[in-house]
Order: sequence, then structure tokens, then C-alpha cells
Amino acid sequence: MTDGKNGKKRNGARWAAATWAAGVPAFLVALPFAASGRLPDRLATHWSGGTPDGSMPLWAAALAPALVWAVLAPSLAFAGRRRGPGPAGAWVGVSLLSGGVGLAGAQAVLVRANLDRADWHDAGPVGAGVALTAAAAAAAGLLGLLAARRAAPAIPVRPAAADTMDIPPGERRVWLSRTSNPWLHLTAALTGLVAAAAAAAAAGGLIGLQWPLIAPFAVTSLLSLGCASVQARVTDAGLEVSFGPLGWPVRRWAAHDIASARAETRTPAQVGGWGYRLGGQGTTVMLRSGECLVIRPRKGPDFAVSVDDAERGAALLNALGSRPQADA
Repeated sequence: MTDGKNGKKRNGARWAAATWAAGVPAFLVALPFAASGRLPDRLATHWSGGTPDGSMPLWAAALAPALVWAVLAPSLAFAGRRRGPGPAGAWVGVSLLSGGVGLAGAQAVLVRANLDRADWHDAGPVGAGVALTAAAAAAAGLLGLLAARRAAPAIPVRPAAADTMDIPPGERRVWLSRTSNPWLHLTAALTGLVAAAAAAAAAGGLIGLQWPLIAPFAVTSLLSLGCASVQARVTDAGLEVSFGPLGWPVRRWAAHDIASARAETRTPAQVGGWGYRLGGQGTTVMLRSGECLVIRPRKGPDFAVSVDDAERGAALLNALGSRPQADA
């Protein structure tokens, strides 16, 4: 992959991370102030044995977790930049995701416990809310970790001719390429924040559970995230194309089921738009204009996916498809 293409992919991830980094503190501060008319002057902020034993003014309770985030997020971002891509750097993103969910959930639990109480000493219990917040933060971290593991560097193959690749007997080769769309990532982040903020506000008791608001934004976020990135992998088994940060759903073709493969330049205008498109040219997964890997299955229409280094992937597929099935 060229530096320019990699730069665009990094920019998409940075936009999503920046949206998350800005959205978390905005929510942490906005939730208590939005509920201020239903909160006491001081909020219970610490419990012992189910009984509140510590408090803060409303403004301090609103700003304290935001200040924690203001220290945590830049520190983790700086550490990630120093360590660069790889397992160590991936943990930075996982920590930001899990930490943001944890802080937002804790703030919602705190507001709900103090809601409609005349005095902070009368605040309700927080045990169940804390447990649910911890579970949500752990789940967010796990999903982030699974996504990060899929971001391992592509495995290069040796240079090949344009149409096919010469593979010496007994040697195995693998080709891997990814593409992402920064605008779809940004859409997923923004709509996801709206859904999460509405759900957290409901958890805090500020509003009722507004499914007509939460559901459309949550579905849009998940669909945008699932369509925002694609990975194509060629192995001895054939071609595997997976979608989204978790690599699901997946489409697979055995090598001997592919009649031919080629690299072809396509644009959204030619295939009818962005995303998963069906048309006269077959099926196209269009995330960016330019080079696409196109296969012609022995049964069914052509399938194309916009990934880098498509010529080399096509050459490997043609070489694997031309071998006897017992050896493929």
C-alpha cells in the first residue's frame, strides 16, 4: 500500500477517535447540568456500604470526570503515537474506548442516584448501576480488542506478473489487503454518540427510554461501521472478503470456484454509488474510487471489492485456480 492510501485510512481512524475524544467529556459535563433542576445543590459522589458518605457541588461533580478524561485521553494518545501500530498501540484505542464507556456510565449512575432528591444524604444506591457500567466497559474493551487484532499488517507476497503468479511446488503464499472509508467511520461515530448519549441520559433518569430516538441512530451507526471497512484475503483455500472492524459478515469463494480474477478501475458513478452495490457489472463493494479486485465465479455474477494491490491478489487467485483441485 502506498503512503498516501495509508494516510487516508489513518485519517479516517483519527476522525473517529477525535469524535469520541470530544464527545465523552461533552456528555460528562452536559448530563448533570441538563438535570440540574431535579438535583440537589450538592451531589452524593461516594458511597460506603450502600450509604452516601461524600458529596460535591453540582459543578464539581460535572467537571471532575471530564478533567480525568482530559488527562487520560491525551496521555494515551501520546503513548500510542510513540509506540506506533502494533499490539502495544492497539491497547491505547481499547483503553480509550473502555475508559470512555466507564466514565459515561458512572456519570449516568451518579445522576440517577441523586435525581429528585432534596439532599445528597438521601441519594439512592448505586451497586447495580456500577456493576452494569463495569460490564459495559469490559464489553466495549473486548470489542475494541477484537477489532484491533484484525488490524495486523498485511502479509506481502513476492512480485508477480499481471495475470498470474508462478508458485514453486510446496510453497504457500497469502495476500491480504484492506480499505476503509473515513466518512462512513465518522458517520458511525456521530450517530453512535447520539444513541449512546440518549441511552445514558435514560439510564441517568433524565429522560424516558426513547426507543424512537435511540434505535434509528444505533442501527445507522452499526450499519455505517459494518460498511466502513472491508478486508480481502487470498489463501490456498481461495478468496475471503470480510466486513467491518470485527470481520463479519464474510463472503468466501473456493479457489477452484473462481474462473478468473483481474484488477480493474471502478468509480461510484459506474457502480451506482457507495457501499454494497448490485448492478449490471455484478456486485461491487465500493469504499473508494480506483483499483478493485474483480473475480468471475464459475457460477453467478462478477464480484468486485475496492482494495489496494488488487493486481497482485488477482495474480495469486489465478495461479491457485489453475492448479489441480487436489493440490489447491
